[in-house]
Amino acid sequence: MSDVQFARIETPSHGALSLEYRWIHPERASAPLLVFLHEGLGSVAMWKDWPQQLCDAGGYRGLVYSRNGYGRSTPRPHDEKWPVDFMHRQAREVLPAFLDAVGVGPEQADRVWLVGHSDGGSISLLFCAAFPDRIAGAVVLAPHLFVEDVSIESIARTKTVYETTDLRSKLGRYHDDVDSAFWGWNDIWLNPAFRDWNVVGAVAAITKPLLAIQGENDEYGTMAQMDSIAAHVPHAKVVKLPDCGHSPHRDAPAPLGEAIVAFIAAHAQRRAASAA
Repeated sequence: MSDVQFARIETPSHGALSLEYRWIHPERASAPLLVFLHEGLGSVAMWKDWPQQLCDAGGYRGLVYSRNGYGRSTPRPHDEKWPVDFMHRQAREVLPAFLDAVGVGPEQADRVWLVGHSDGGSISLLFCAAFPDRIAGAVVLAPHLFVEDVSIESIARTKTVYETTDLRSKLGRYHDDVDSAFWGWNDIWLNPAFRDWNVVGAVAAITKPLLAIQGENDEYGTMAQMDSIAAHVPHAKVVKLPDCGHSPHRDAPAPLGEAIVAFIAAHAQRRAASAA
């Protein structure tokens, strides 16, 4: 993986931002480009080697970035709370500006695939619905479409762990401002106003290929999330992984990678057949 770089962007909601990113196999200019969107406590570094492994397996180019508030990107001011629509703002303001800044424009849409995990999966879904002309499709891992009791309970437990164990120091390896990352995520998810957050209506507008994957032992969401995608995006392929928790890329990397590579290859074959 190449060295970290920084993109400077400006958005209506966040103002000027510096976002860290890394390219994987940038020389593969004509290959599918996977854009990786991390979880609620993730960053470029927290993905570890999985994006590289997936790009190696499928012959892809990759782009991994940290959202503002995470990793080495512009931190969240400590007196600022994420709003209820924070994922909408990431999908509709930050991600389009970031892609433009690093040279991934609409002319590359037929090669761009979003790969989002958890909150990053939700942001991917919202981007797919809002900007279908900018992507070929998306892969979402354990996305949230609405808030469940199990999500709140697990996030509340994580708050206790953060305050009473060495979790803060462990996460500090991956974030320049670990409190910015943790409390930005934790505060909004535990905010009573967020209980009514729901993106099912937006997701129903998705027309591009969609692969949705979740572990059957996910501690942050039930299979109601996958069932909702199946019901509202009938063309989506839904995969439920056994013996897998909230992070399929850590718990079941082999079947996950196989499913993603097969899905993107099948889409390429359909496009080639259609063109012929």
